[in-house]
Amino acid sequence: MKKEYIYPTKTVYYKSELDDFSTPNIKTRRIDENYKYRRNPFFFSLARFFLYRIIATPLASLFCKIKLGLKIKNRDKTYETEGEGCFIYANHTQQIADAYIPTLAFFPKSVYTVVHPDNVSLPVLGKITPYLGAIPIPSTHRVMREFTNTVEAKLLSGSAVAIYPEAHIWPYYTKIRNFPDTSFTYPVRFNSPSYALTTTYKKSRFRKAPVAVTYIDGPFYPNMSLPARERAGELRNRIFDAMNKRAALSDCEYIRYEKREEQTEPVCASNGKETL
Repeated sequence: MKKEYIYPTKTVYYKSELDDFSTPNIKTRRIDENYKYRRNPFFFSLARFFLYRIIATPLASLFCKIKLGLKIKNRDKTYETEGEGCFIYANHTQQIADAYIPTLAFFPKSVYTVVHPDNVSLPVLGKITPYLGAIPIPSTHRVMREFTNTVEAKLLSGSAVAIYPEAHIWPYYTKIRNFPDTSFTYPVRFNSPSYALTTTYKKSRFRKAPVAVTYIDGPFYPNMSLPARERAGELRNRIFDAMNKRAALSDCEYIRYEKREEQTEPVCASNGKETL
């Protein structure tokens, strides 16, 4: 007889959609003039091929299949920008898997990811993540040009640049949180195609946790006929709408998120059932 799992298994209370439920307990590195966005091309290419293609990608595929039962839909849409650089905008619902899902969805295209400085601040691993594709957000405006030039270089090489506009991780969240159009200035600036990558969660017959189903939508191109100041917002709205339509396909709420105005810090409360 098939076992029926009762959802949600946990309730999380939050004060703001900017709350983060996976902040690592580390000292964040400052991304300033001392950070090297550009490295020795030969050594970087060699190290990235080994770490990213030979080691990380196969392990990522195995991890996502075991941990999430990951399925990717509409992969054929990526063929429309074959050999062309593009942006990927994704919802942020997994602490580890979100680093890998864009790579698996857009394989064999090389994918780089715009990340919080925490991702290059980790002991040992922080030295490796740039070779896996991490592009940290600058801590100062003085290095913003170097950051932007690095993003442009990845696009010109035919790679994809993944961005999580929600910024903060909410594990297994089944809706799309509001996000600004700030990061959408990049596809407008470079007149590059963009994709929406939306991970949804569906009941499983064989496991307690839901399976993840990730949908690819696009490509979306900036509307260059609009006034310059309106282009990023219009592109953001199209991608936001596409992500919301896909998010509605989730059929279970593994973790419930409830807003509690009186709370000063995000807290968790068990529902008396098994938790993660």
